[in-house]
Amino acid sequence: MSQSPVIYSEDQAEAYDAVSALLKGAGVDLENGIVVPRVDERRSVRAVIGKAGSGKTLLLAQLYKALEDAGVDIVSGDWEGRKRKERRTLAILAPTNKAASVLRNRGVPATTIHRILYTPVYDPEYEKLAEWLAGQGERPVDVDGLSEEALDRAYAFYQKNKSIPGALAAAGLRGSDFITGWKRRDDPLDIGFIDESSMLDKKQFEDLQEIFPTLVLFGDPAQLAPVNQAGEMMFERLPENKTNVLSRIHRQESDSPILDLAHALADPNLSFDQFERMIEDAAKADDRVIYAQRVESDLMARSPTLVWRNATRIRLIQAFRGVFDAPSDALLPGEPLICDGIELPAKHRKKRLDLEARGLIKGAQVVYLGPGRKPGFSRLHVMGAEDPNISAASIVKIEFPDEEEPFIPFAARMGATFLHGAAVTIHKAQGSQWENVQVFAPDLYAAARAGRMEAGIPLWKRLAYVAITRAEKRLFWVTRARLSKPTVPLDVADLTQKQAAGFALELQDDNGL
Repeated sequence: MSQSPVIYSEDQAEAYDAVSALLKGAGVDLENGIVVPRVDERRSVRAVIGKAGSGKTLLLAQLYKALEDAGVDIVSGDWEGRKRKERRTLAILAPTNKAASVLRNRGVPATTIHRILYTPVYDPEYEKLAEWLAGQGERPVDVDGLSEEALDRAYAFYQKNKSIPGALAAAGLRGSDFITGWKRRDDPLDIGFIDESSMLDKKQFEDLQEIFPTLVLFGDPAQLAPVNQAGEMMFERLPENKTNVLSRIHRQESDSPILDLAHALADPNLSFDQFERMIEDAAKADDRVIYAQRVESDLMARSPTLVWRNATRIRLIQAFRGVFDAPSDALLPGEPLICDGIELPAKHRKKRLDLEARGLIKGAQVVYLGPGRKPGFSRLHVMGAEDPNISAASIVKIEFPDEEEPFIPFAARMGATFLHGAAVTIHKAQGSQWENVQVFAPDLYAAARAGRMEAGIPLWKRLAYVAITRAEKRLFWVTRARLSKPTVPLDVADLTQKQAAGFALELQDDNGL
């Protein structure tokens, strides 16, 4: 087994050994640190599942470190070096930018599924820089426009962050200088670790199987399945001997009342009223749980209030805009948005790839920074993206209660579409985490009253579990349909500060879309 000093529980050790055996069959021997070229093209899938706090992320991180120590190359989606016949690769993926950023914050170099499906095309002048940074070439000399000091900055950045675009940005280059476009991946990769795999739909799973002969899915069976799959998650289709279940809950040093509440929902006899009393008692004992009488508007600017019903979502958004005195025909800098997809015709496929590669995939959380240089363009901060500050053609939709058609305060003719993000449904929140999470309890009470079930479990319990486990530090259980007045105006100073890893790009084309 691994020489890692981490002490595993019995179920973690069994899962580690099972994944190690899978990898050994594919030519990567973690125990002896031996890697051989892949010769067997058989496709293998294994799942490691468990509820929040069961140690899935720890196990994923330790497996990643063991693979890297054995000499497996980590593919980030930013840049790939020259192909080598004996090369073995690992990509660690998540369905959303925010889910990937949660892993990156824990030292795991994750990227999104979409980012691995589409790869950047580098300008040849700067490709040699990327090869040098990645340890596959000599330090270049006489690079046009870059001093020796700039190269030193790029090298120092890469040693710490392992991001080619970030390193080149640290040298003073813009993304449009070194990335000339994006293309669909032609060649398969090797080993894929997929976090938050409860969110995978059938099409995504099939795409991943085409790219990765060896897949390991990490997921939480207590979360909500994709809405188009009748309550079934992809890892639930695997045979029992291809699945490891982590059942032991690993507590934090100071114990987590949030996790305690989440796992209490497994009691089949627990009623909604009893659960609310548990939350109220937890709030009296620990300030990480707040039994709240109103929604805090200040928190909604960075972490959306979680709801079940769309009607509730729209009402909360309108209340949020109202207390911040947002005009009906414009957005204020600092307003949160959710990407609702890309509206571009087929002939603008390259533009679509540009936008999606920058993180504007459906469900991405974005903060509006202000208008762009062209009509209909917006400057945006993509939450969780490695290169977050961009400018893009935007179609922003503001929804109103009891109105079928949203109001569009401004729009480019085509581009990325956005809904307001001060409140989101619990389904859309899956894969994300925030320091502070507000859960609108009246919606969950409505689900309990409706008596709906999903996969044999009351829907309100699944909703409550997902919503509660989005909270990293503090959980607000909001019991009344009230909204506080803000204590400070909306602000973007924390998002617009110069970041070495971030480079702003004007995403335009010859037609000005």
